[in-house]
Amino acid sequence: MSFKKVIAMLYFKRVFTILILSAAFLGACKKEIKVRTSGTSDTIDNFRYQNVTYYYYGFSFSQAKLVSTESTPGPDIVLYRDDTNTPSRLTLQANNRLPSFLMVEECANEDEAKKAFDNLKTFRFDMLYDMADPIAPNQVWIYRSNDEKYTKFRIVEIVSKEEQGIPYDECTFQWVHQPDGSLSFP
Repeated sequence: MSFKKVIAMLYFKRVFTILILSAAFLGACKKEIKVRTSGTSDTIDNFRYQNVTYYYYGFSFSQAKLVSTESTPGPDIVLYRDDTNTPSRLTLQANNRLPSFLMVEECANEDEAKKAFDNLKTFRFDMLYDMADPIAPNQVWIYRSNDEKYTKFRIVEIVSKEEQGIPYDECTFQWVHQPDGSLSFP
């Protein structure tokens, strides 16, 4: 073997070893991303977007973020305006085919609602409803997901207005998600 071939082979082995060790090191350095399990002022709205079809952004408690109705998995809840009655009312719809909502308490003011929300440590239910209907500030609700995980949430504020003649609504809420599926909250 010529000297140049030996040098080239040693260089190749060194580069190959470095690449293998780098790949092993990078593979071992996976950072665990912790998803939050509560929020104090998350907001969803009923603005309708259009791509090929219409879609909305709702909220996913398990992902702790806004999620498009075109995503998989989609959002847990979506804000909906029901204009079939007068006056119109706002509801929260579940993005599953299960009865998913239980109103725990409707309070007279924000302080009472905060107290009811904070004191809600465990719950029982006989019947859940298909939607949170109607929603209003100072309500405390339970939400059951498709995989039977539970979230308590409090309606903090609702804003309704018109933008360019189109009704637009926002719902701000405080929430605590129970990712283990138990009926109690920390």
